[in-house]
Amino acid sequence: MSTAQSFADIQAAIAAQFPAAIVGEDATVRQPWLQIAPDQLRDVAFFLRDTEGLYFDYLECLSGVDYGPKPGKIGAVYHLFSIPYQHALVLKCTVDRGTEEQLPVIPSVVEVWKTADWHEREAYDLIGIHFEGHPDLRRILMPADWPGHPLRKDYENPEFYHGIQTAY
Repeated sequence: MSTAQSFADIQAAIAAQFPAAIVGEDATVRQPWLQIAPDQLRDVAFFLRDTEGLYFDYLECLSGVDYGPKPGKIGAVYHLFSIPYQHALVLKCTVDRGTEEQLPVIPSVVEVWKTADWHEREAYDLIGIHFEGHPDLRRILMPADWPGHPLRKDYENPEFYHGIQTAY
């Protein structure tokens, strides 16, 4: 078993395999991250999981993020870890925020990491990200007929839901 690779080594391995995948990065923060183009996300995820020396076998967390109406972006942040090699990586994938009728789309990584199933459903439910290819994308915390996505920065809580007052 080899020692943990540096962020620069992992970044170089991704860039060599997928030259157009990395569209942003920050190596100066406590948890360095790479921003991955949405159309490359699934391929990069499989590469990170299946490549000897990388083997990111654990999706620690997937979080939906609303960057706000003004920037007009929504995204998903993936915290990955390699148990045998003891290295971590953060990936970000951002897209235009879309509308309530046309949700923003990010590819699902459920085929890569099964734990993404619940994480993607939560981000869909609360932020309104459609994870393309998800096997069962439906609400997980809110009622099926709840209006909108309550963690969006422009969300307005309904005053009533089925005759029950929701705001005071």
